[in-house]
Amino acid sequence: MVTNLKNYTATFINWFHSETSIAPLVVFRIIFGLMMFVSTLRFLLKGWVDLLFIQPTNFFHYYGFEWVKPLGEIGMYTVFGLLLISALFIALGLFYRWATILYFLLFTYVELIDITNYLNHYYFISLVAFLLCLLPAHRSLSVDVWRKPSLELSKIPNWILGLLKFQLGIVYFFAGIAKLNCDWLFKAMPMSIWLQAKAHWPIVGSLFTEQWIAYSFSFLGCIFDLTIVFFLLSKKWRIPAYIVLVVFHTITGIMFPIGMFPWIMILATLIFFSPDFHQKIIIFIQSRLKLKVRESIEYNSLFLHGFKKKVLTGFLLTYVLFQLLFPFRCLLYPGQLFWTEQGYRFSWRVMLMEKAGTAFFYVTDPLTGNRGEVDNSQFLSPTQEKMMATQPDLILQYAHIIKREVESRGLQNPIINAQVYVTLNGSRSKLFIDPEINLAIVDDSFEHKDWILEN
Repeated sequence: MVTNLKNYTATFINWFHSETSIAPLVVFRIIFGLMMFVSTLRFLLKGWVDLLFIQPTNFFHYYGFEWVKPLGEIGMYTVFGLLLISALFIALGLFYRWATILYFLLFTYVELIDITNYLNHYYFISLVAFLLCLLPAHRSLSVDVWRKPSLELSKIPNWILGLLKFQLGIVYFFAGIAKLNCDWLFKAMPMSIWLQAKAHWPIVGSLFTEQWIAYSFSFLGCIFDLTIVFFLLSKKWRIPAYIVLVVFHTITGIMFPIGMFPWIMILATLIFFSPDFHQKIIIFIQSRLKLKVRESIEYNSLFLHGFKKKVLTGFLLTYVLFQLLFPFRCLLYPGQLFWTEQGYRFSWRVMLMEKAGTAFFYVTDPLTGNRGEVDNSQFLSPTQEKMMATQPDLILQYAHIIKREVESRGLQNPIINAQVYVTLNGSRSKLFIDPEINLAIVDDSFEHKDWILEN
């Protein structure tokens, strides 16, 4: 067994540092840049910058990032303008290193402004942008190479493509693991709810009311997420697997409001195809743009030795371990994850539950005992109010927003209570948090929120 382990380790290390074509990395860079350009332009044209970052008067912050604030109308439109430019520069390979760093910082900044805008694929984009900051994706078929031909490479170490494949694989595999729960597999929830909402569709709508359809969708979705990456890694099964992937994401993109995510994944997963496939794409682009095809230099400058090699290995191991372990932090908290949502974000739990809540907040004057109900619409947008009503940390943050507001009006040391009723996957609405707790004196932390009631 020890001998086999040594052999496997030696094989992996050999693969890790072996050379491969830069073509898949270059195509990935172009796809990522163009997709982010289109996504940002779509965001602007739909008026979401104004709706999400300018109109609201209050914002919900990630713990530890309370200092992240929107920059006002001119500032936010400037940020999105720079996102457009940097995404285009990434695709072109123009001032690539600066463009990727700028895109990563600005996109992550936008993501951190308000928790209620959180989506799994925003987190995914931030991670990929971060990785691209470190990778030599501009060293072929780029304006940078046209400006400085000595930059051009034809080969890169295997670990570069392996890292991007790993990041994509994490998204699918952990989404599959998350579906291994009773509601999803044995109650077809919330799939039954989502499909019945499409019952008005012509021709196929009546099928969506059938329970066997809901169970089929649930099981097939789970199997797809758990296995698709392994099929994409197999040369024999890659093409049929990719066809299934395209069909799967096209159907989910049509049926559910999940934005650009399906189309991003359809194009990003092309990185699993062979270097020859990507080289044909590059030749096609070169022929269309009438670019001169030239022999590339080798990648000797990318070989690392000694201390630099140790630093690289340490970074990659740390990054991979973090990605593997962080989604399981939910195990550190008691209670049902979907109910408490402690450790839920940043763990690739995509479209797993149908949860809705109604929250009533009350302010009591400790001196007179006078009690009044808060009009949530005065402080939150409809989307913020909807998201807040089902997430404990947002309920707590909102209570502190109310506290600051009433204190600014002269009421000192207010008592703030909330009656919050939540329904999960079609279940009967239940009281969500302790209505007697004074949220005004509770501080947020990573610790378990013991004022969440059991489901």
